[in-house]
Amino acid sequence: MANESRPCPCDIGDRFDYGGRGQEVQVEHIKAYVCKPSYSTDKAVIVIHDIFGWQLPNTRYIADMLTANGYIAICPDCFVGQEAWKPSNDWATFDDWVKTRDAGKIDKEIDVVLKYLRDQCGAKKIGVIGFCWGGAAVQHLMLKNPHLKTGVSLYGVIRRFEDRYSLLHPTFFIFGEKDDIIPLEQVTSLEQKLKQNCKVDYEVKIYPGQTHGFVHRKREDINPQDKPYIEEGRKDMINWLNKYL
Repeated sequence: MANESRPCPCDIGDRFDYGGRGQEVQVEHIKAYVCKPSYSTDKAVIVIHDIFGWQLPNTRYIADMLTANGYIAICPDCFVGQEAWKPSNDWATFDDWVKTRDAGKIDKEIDVVLKYLRDQCGAKKIGVIGFCWGGAAVQHLMLKNPHLKTGVSLYGVIRRFEDRYSLLHPTFFIFGEKDDIIPLEQVTSLEQKLKQNCKVDYEVKIYPGQTHGFVHRKREDINPQDKPYIEEGRKDMINWLNKYL
């Protein structure tokens, strides 16, 4: 397994030559990456980026994968023009940096994106997925946004919303067994609290041997033993969306 000791190794395995099949658009006060199927559909998925921002090739790769499976996919800049984290930044400054980017304060941006999807794209059934920082944002949205049908939180940072579990919509939580950022005891606690408090369908799944960021690593071949779990995570994500959208 890759041995990542940094606060967020989502960028491990980037293939920065991936340009994407979609286009960048302006949606009111924010920019977004949008990819649409060649045929008409009323199903859409909002993709919430990790700390490396809306332009990360890995995230656009997943957005394009959603489109290949029949969804309009949109990845908005939830940092609203603030700089994304760079792998070259000093990790000692990370805690101060992330305090200025609250995953629980993206409601205005999501409302703008929902309006765009409904009015400009004809979307009627809309879900959301998110990675790391964006995975925490998914949990926030599943707790309060009535207009989203379902969500998939991929290694969402549990401590951001560890005291709230009454989800409004079916939610799938994906975690890696060897995630240094999200200890397994946090995942176990999340599952127990959901069992006690959650009235909608949910699933918590841990993928053996996997580290943080595994599902949206484009370079699946970096560690060949990880590839089956990367593919399984992506398939599970698509199957969950197919079930509820």
